[in-house]
Amino acid sequence: MTQLLDTPVESAATAAPAPAGRTAHRRALLHWIAVHALGIAAALFFVLPFVFVVLTSLMNDQQALTRDLTPNTWEWGNYVRVFETPGFLTWWKNTLLYAGLGTVLTVASSIPVAYALAKFRFRGRKLSLMLVVSMMMLPPQVIIIPMYLFWAKQLDLSGTLWPLIVPMAFGDAFSIFLLRQFLVTIPDEYLDAAKVDGCGEFRTLIRVVLPMAKPGIAAVALFQFFYAWNDYFGPQIYASENPAAWTLSYGLESFKGAHHTDWNLTMAATVLVMAPVIAVFFFAQKAFVEGVTLTGVKG
Repeated sequence: MTQLLDTPVESAATAAPAPAGRTAHRRALLHWIAVHALGIAAALFFVLPFVFVVLTSLMNDQQALTRDLTPNTWEWGNYVRVFETPGFLTWWKNTLLYAGLGTVLTVASSIPVAYALAKFRFRGRKLSLMLVVSMMMLPPQVIIIPMYLFWAKQLDLSGTLWPLIVPMAFGDAFSIFLLRQFLVTIPDEYLDAAKVDGCGEFRTLIRVVLPMAKPGIAAVALFQFFYAWNDYFGPQIYASENPAAWTLSYGLESFKGAHHTDWNLTMAATVLVMAPVIAVFFFAQKAFVEGVTLTGVKG
């Protein structure tokens, strides 16, 4: 009897210990979670709403009104129904025109000004930089009335996106300042060497400065693209009277009003509006982060 009682104890005592490699792996995993706990919580805070939107967009009409978190059936046809909505493709084209052309014009017009403020020595340079910074602090709502009267009454361009696109050909204060801060970090020795080889200012800018300033230019381009893609205030002011000139940000409000009970379609339209921005940032995040990090190193 005593031998029978002692057998399990002996077998438990002589049981093989857990492999050392597995224990070390668990400790490393727990250490990583403890160190990155705040980052994981922040990531979940930003990712979970997007996951909720995607899952809701794949539900049917009835389930979208319930408290279910996952679709019973994956309704991929919701995205097709959104694209079949009258005007949605037009909103896409208008947004691509506004964001794409506006970004090109802003970058092309801001680079020469930023280059002059960063590398030229002329009287009033500091005053010019102060004016650029002060323009960054000026809310667009302050000048919207005179600008609207000029574009709508004088040039008769209301109901179009041109009042928003054309001004981008004359530079943007934030883009000029950000590019200037990046160009200051480029050593003057490279520019002097190019001038010794016979390059003028324009050729030096094209051949030397622009290749070295790619991260800063990418950051400015992404900032401007995101701003134009998500802009709601500008299209509401200038294009609200003409549905053919609406952008995705403004058209989404109309879409939500027309499908106020179809939350699955509203979420699907929201995903389609957000997807290009997320894709652009995903593929260009390295240049974007590098450009933002290197700006402001030198004042």
